[in-house]
Parts: sequence; structure tokens; C-alpha cells
Amino acid sequence: METRNAAQKIEPAYLEKAISYEAYIALIAGLLAQGRTTGPDQSEAMVHYTQLNQQRMHRLNKVTEVLPEAEMLIRSISSPQTWLVLTEAWCGDAAQSVPVMHALAALNPLIELKFLLRDENLPLMDRYLTGGTSRSIPKLIGLDTTTSEELFTWGPRPAPLQAIFLQMKADGVEYHHAKEELQRWYNKDKTVTIQRELSAIAGA
Repeated sequence: METRNAAQKIEPAYLEKAISYEAYIALIAGLLAQGRTTGPDQSEAMVHYTQLNQQRMHRLNKVTEVLPEAEMLIRSISSPQTWLVLTEAWCGDAAQSVPVMHALAALNPLIELKFLLRDENLPLMDRYLTGGTSRSIPKLIGLDTTTSEELFTWGPRPAPLQAIFLQMKADGVEYHHAKEELQRWYNKDKTVTIQRELSAIAGA
């Protein structure tokens, strides 16, 4: 899902404390070495989700092949953009999309990819609620690097998958089963929809 709203600007303090993709990966590895994850919930389940996500991100970092049409759109970007991502290490949707964001951003030196942890930045997160109520992540905020003005947003999931998720929620599907269905969709899609959505909106 994506939107455009050029009315908002992001304060410099958020951008100054945001970290690179490499630092984000290192943060997760360091926390897992201590049996921990990001955020206030340090339960065994959340640490387990983080371990799974680390494996997924590692795999996607190795196997993601950028679509030619996505590469063309990303390389066509001629003004500096900052892609600011609100996320957490335990988030399954983030594990599927964050490596794709990295692969795309790496194609154009005008794009800087940076990360903030959601639960440490709730005032910013609350400007980007999904459906006006949910702190769903990941949330990518595309900015004009020069002015810090919002160019676009994307997240928490590809549009067709979000529609499936909302329907399952409306039908009362248990969250555990919904998560399994989401994972099957991601496995089948092989990052194609994420690539197409992100490149289309960033390169527009």
C-alpha cells in the first residue's frame, strides 16, 4: 500500500538518529547474541520471531533479483531521496520487504536508506497509522533529502496482500493462521509485487 502527501516534513532529529541498513542488521545480530530483540516485549516468542526474520533477511539478501523494470525506474530518480523506515526486528512483514528496499536503494547513489525503531519513535509512528488506527510496520517514508518533505509512503504490506489480510481479519481468521497465509503469499510472490510498488512510487 502506498500514498503521497507532500504536506509533512520530518524533523532533523529523527534523521540524525536513524541508522543504515548495515547498522540495522548488526543491531539485530548483537541483540540476538544476548537472547534479546528490539522493543519492550522481550518474550521468548518475540526473540524467536527475530531469529526467523534474521534468517529470512539473510536469504533475501542473497537471492533477490531486481526486476529490469524496477531497476529502470529506480535508476531514473534524479533528485536525492531519503527512504526512512520505521520497523522492529521481530516484524515478519519487515523481514520480507526491508531487504528489497535495500536492493533497490543500492541501485541509485541518490537514495539513502535509513532505519528507526518504531517503539522508540512513537510520536513519528503515530503520524503514519495504517487505517488511522494501527501502528503497522514496516512503514517507509520517502523524503526529498534537501527539504525533508514527504514524497510518498509505503507499507506495511504490498497492496494485494494487505487486502487479503484485511479480509481475513474481517472474517475472524485467527492471527496465527493469518500469519501463515501471509508467509505463503510472500514465498509465492518472490518480492515481485514489493519491487513493482516501491519502484513505481519512488520513481514517479
